[in-house]
Amino acid sequence: QRWGGGVANRFNAWQNLIAANRASADGDRLKRTNDFFNRNIVFAEDSAVWAQEDYWATPIETLGKGSGDCEDFVIAKYFTLKEMGVESSKLRLIYVRAKTGSSDSTALQAHMVLAYYPRPDAEPLVLDNLIGDIRPASRRPDLLPVFSFNSEGIFTGVSGKDVTPTAGTGRLSRWEDLLKRARVEGFE
Repeated sequence: QRWGGGVANRFNAWQNLIAANRASADGDRLKRTNDFFNRNIVFAEDSAVWAQEDYWATPIETLGKGSGDCEDFVIAKYFTLKEMGVESSKLRLIYVRAKTGSSDSTALQAHMVLAYYPRPDAEPLVLDNLIGDIRPASRRPDLLPVFSFNSEGIFTGVSGKDVTPTAGTGRLSRWEDLLKRARVEGFE
């Protein structure tokens, strides 16, 4: 088997998740998607999974391997929510600096999370592979946002009010490469 054991089960469960939640409320879609990937994908560094320093996997690739790093979790959740019918304008992949260690620690680590904006002026909800529950951004003081992006472009900030990207996706080559590979796999 090309991908290893369990891939057919993961893929079928993912397809069922999408089909069963196309008519669900966004809150249910978020919870079920976050839970699905946090339960079914094992965190692993790209060097161990892909033998590369930094590789952004498509949802199919992540499901196939059964593991991925923070970007892979976020990308899989983003495309899954879009497949369920969540508008991409409500979703942002956010590059953050995550505080590590004790609450008074100043150590920061590069990390990525997915944010959902129910309305442009609303506080976003944060989906993360480090914390199982979905929390409003104000309850994630451990995250320091750097910039955000989605399939529409790159935004200098993380406010949902910024509806016009400040740059096209071509400025983020790994994202642009991922979007091309995802289109080949049937994602929009």
